[in-house]
Amino acid sequence: MNADRELDARGLNCPLPILKAKKALAEMSSGQTLKIIATDSGSVRDFQAFAKQTGNELIEQDTAGPEYVSVLRRR
Repeated sequence: MNADRELDARGLNCPLPILKAKKALAEMSSGQTLKIIATDSGSVRDFQAFAKQTGNELIEQDTAGPEYVSVLRRR
């Protein structure tokens, strides 16, 4: 999927991928998408919870080898 912005969170552990995603989303316009690439397996459920709590839409999650990809749409 092509996203409006991509965030490289490889090598970062919880809660850093969420904090960096929150900051990136704050700089984006409503409806834009953010693709986050992380290596922390906990990021999968973290981004599910983050989406529910913030109202941003989690539109995709995938695992590509050692990487976990999440795509969020800014509310």
